[in-house]
Amino acid sequence: MSEASTAAFEVTCEYEDERLDKFLAAVFCDRSRTYFSKLIKDGNVTMDGRALKANYRLHAGDLIAVTLPPAQSAAIEPEDIPLDILYEDDDLLVVNKPKGMVVHPSAGHCSGTLVNAVMYHCGESLSGIGGVVRPGIVHRIDRDTTGSLIVCKTDKAHAHIAGQLKNHSCNRRYRGIVIGNLKEDEGTIDAPIGRDPSNRKKMAINEKNGKPAVTHYRVLERFGAYTYAEFTLETGRTHQIRVHMAGIGHPLLGDEVYGGRRAGGRWKLEGQTLHAMNLGFIHPSTGEFLEISAKLPEYFEKLLADLRK
Repeated sequence: MSEASTAAFEVTCEYEDERLDKFLAAVFCDRSRTYFSKLIKDGNVTMDGRALKANYRLHAGDLIAVTLPPAQSAAIEPEDIPLDILYEDDDLLVVNKPKGMVVHPSAGHCSGTLVNAVMYHCGESLSGIGGVVRPGIVHRIDRDTTGSLIVCKTDKAHAHIAGQLKNHSCNRRYRGIVIGNLKEDEGTIDAPIGRDPSNRKKMAINEKNGKPAVTHYRVLERFGAYTYAEFTLETGRTHQIRVHMAGIGHPLLGDEVYGGRRAGGRWKLEGQTLHAMNLGFIHPSTGEFLEISAKLPEYFEKLLADLRK
């Protein structure tokens, strides 16, 4: 079991009058507001040595100290699953996640996940901030999305990378094939994303209750009925690219959730044709900017070759 760690934050003007629990959920974007409500209730969030309440309204200049409890020994079993490791050092590793692999255990997916694999590979060298179920996991990509993903080995690295994701300084570029011929060579979709009011298992453009979401796209190749494009994320909402592209009438090829049963066209595809191609970030220890690239999976290359014919 690792030791407890403490992080301190000075509240900036943009969070003036914000609730404490909401502020912490924004700073640690990989943890929920409910998680921090319990942390606050247990006296682990203080200012000048005084325990605060979840509904405390922040003031610019407040110095907030957060004590993160030690990670519990996970009941999740390490599994000897091969990993395509793109980069690794004492702080973190970047893996190329294959299609069909779930990032962390959840209902119906208790084994065979990326977490099972990295627990075997890293042993006890994983950040505990992600908790028992998500050790080392600072961000996610969908089960059927392939590509680069950071796994943190230390709490320091985890907090550093989470901060970059929060302030949008991480460079995240995806490749995907969408249905239809995009009208413009490039564009930006700025539309809030939240739960679909009519189907809680899906996300949707939700002007009333959604969170800000911005996706930039650029056309790489046109195939008439399909378009190969690059996507750059400013935000990282759940299913963001999938929801945004479906929202402008160009769902991702193979995405039956947001594109309907015929979204796979004449091909037998397993989910959306989407790949996390490039991941750029500042290294938490060296301060060096790293950019890691994950090559397109074989199925994607074959699909492009078929479309080019």
